[in-house]
Formats: sequence, structure tokens, C-alpha cells
Amino acid sequence: MIIIMERDASAENIQAVTSLLKEHGFQVIVHEGDVHTVIDALGDKTTLSPGRIDAMEGVKKIKLIREPFRLASRDRQTEDTVIEFENGVKIGGANRPVLMVGPCSVEDNYEGLLKVAVAAKEMGCQFLRGGAFKPRTSPYDFDGLGEKGLQYLAKAKEETGLLVVTELMDSTDLDLVCRYADVIQIGARNMQNFKLLKAVGKCDKPVILKRGQSSTIREFLLAAEHIMYNGNEKVILCERGVRSFDSAFTRNLLDISAVPVIKKYSHLPIIVDPSHGTGQRYLIEPMAKAGLVVGADGIMVEVHHNPACALSDGKQSLSIPQFKEVFARLNTLIDTLHLEKNVSLSCVE
Repeated sequence: MIIIMERDASAENIQAVTSLLKEHGFQVIVHEGDVHTVIDALGDKTTLSPGRIDAMEGVKKIKLIREPFRLASRDRQTEDTVIEFENGVKIGGANRPVLMVGPCSVEDNYEGLLKVAVAAKEMGCQFLRGGAFKPRTSPYDFDGLGEKGLQYLAKAKEETGLLVVTELMDSTDLDLVCRYADVIQIGARNMQNFKLLKAVGKCDKPVILKRGQSSTIREFLLAAEHIMYNGNEKVILCERGVRSFDSAFTRNLLDISAVPVIKKYSHLPIIVDPSHGTGQRYLIEPMAKAGLVVGADGIMVEVHHNPACALSDGKQSLSIPQFKEVFARLNTLIDTLHLEKNVSLSCVE
């Protein structure tokens, strides 16, 4: 890290900073300029919080040379993380992008859920997603079936072979969700619920971490770091849109640039959710294509057997006929991109 001292910092101020750094094992180089003194500190930042230095007398600014998300960083691991499931499905690296579809909420209508699951299997999807526990803005909205919803998802898995993705909202439900789910989803509202991140960090299930509605990419990766720091390195990031000032036409602003940015700085796989990212059914296909083109490792889309009657997010859900039409085109794009990617990689090798 680089510490820039105030113009009027005293020799005692500078000595205090350098002494603290040396106590924590840093190699220190002091540059005395005409205006400011600059201190180069080389060492392990986990031994000393930059915030502690920033609070010291005479310190003007700290610049970090390496990103604070150490475990998720490409500095630590240059090759892409690939998460593999028992049935052979893989997420990340040079593997074909995965497809995750299903209703926002699992409703008390198993036949409707099964229709979606069967269609998903037919279109080559690998995951069935659906919420049994739903965070809702209003206390009067449908907030999920709980364990009954999880049982419906497990039954649909038995009939189709699809892997199950479902949201965890409370660490007290972790064991219950783990009994039914193949992948645990941490929703946008809980991206910085550190107790929850710590809990899933101690389990052995892959975790989809959704980007918070107002979070920066650095905050997003640091949330993933909490999970990894607690022992679980099977983290899948999900770009699902951030809040913007223009809500007249879209629910959120889907940050497509986040995909290549994260690919540059992190080895973790990242998928895109154009349903939540836009809140509009007609935008799902173009934004899913955009996500795939810039390198997303998968797409998560909401599909409902009857969106007009959905208990949550019907406006951003595809009907089954719409889903089949859209995903036929997405599969064609995926085949093309995957072929080009493999050809490119073979040329490099």
C-alpha cells in the first residue's frame, strides 16, 4: 500500500506510521518530497487494517496496490474456478454456459412447477430455480411455502433430473435448505448479511451470490470473500442489476460491464439474471444475449406456467411457449460462442 502524508505532517507523525508498519512485518520505504512525504509499504495487509493507518495523525490518503478480495482475486488464482456437480454439470472456465430457469416463487401448484421443469429439461437447461422463502418488500405479499416449496422442488428434480437452486434468507434454515437444494442462493437484499455469508461459508454446497441493489463491484467481490474466507470456495456470482435513477422503463440497470470486469479481476464464475436485471419480459432475450456475448458462465431466467397469475414477478417471467422460443435462439447463440471460445483456446495452446 502507499501512504500519502499531509503537507504539514510532523516527523513524529511519519515515524509513528513507519513504526506501526514495521511492527506488522511490512517493508517500508519513505520518500520525502517537496510537498508530501510518501511511504511505500510492502507486506500482508491482513496483518494490519488500512483503516487503522488512515486514522493516524498526519495521514492524508491511502492507496491500495492490490485488491482487498484476496481469495477471489486472480492474483491468487490465475485459472478460472470450475464448479462441478455429481451429475457432471460444470460451471465456469471453458465449459458451456449453464441455464437456470423457474418461477420466482414456488406456489402451491405442483403441476404448474412440473410443467416448467419438463420444458426446462426439454430445452437443455441444467437447473430448476424457485423460491421457497421469499424476501418481500410488503408484509402482505406472498413470501413462500417454506419446506413444502422445497419438497415440490425436490420432487420435480426426481422427475426431471434438474439440479435445484433456491434462496436462503436465514441461517437458521440452512440445514433445511441443504437437505433439498443443490445450490444455495443468497439474494441481493442479503449480499451484505455477513452472518448469513459466514454460515454458507461453513457448508459444502455451491452458493450463488447475487449482487446487491446498490453495491459496487468491489463490495460484491468482498461479499464473496466472506464466504470463501469461512471455507467455501464454491461461489458463483450473479449480476442481477443495480438501482438507477431511471425506473420508468426498467426495474433495475443490468450492469453487463460487470461480467468482463469480474472476469478480469476474479477467477470466480459469474452468471447474469436479465429477469431481475430489467423487470421486463421483452428485455430478457436481448439482455441474456448481451450477457452471453461478454462472457457470462450462465443465465438465470424466471419462467412461470401462467405469468398473469403468478404470485410474484409475473411481469418479468416468460410463459412456457415464450421460454421455448427465446431459449431456442439462446441455445443457438451459446453453441456458436462456445465453439468460438474453444477454437480460440486451442489456438492459444
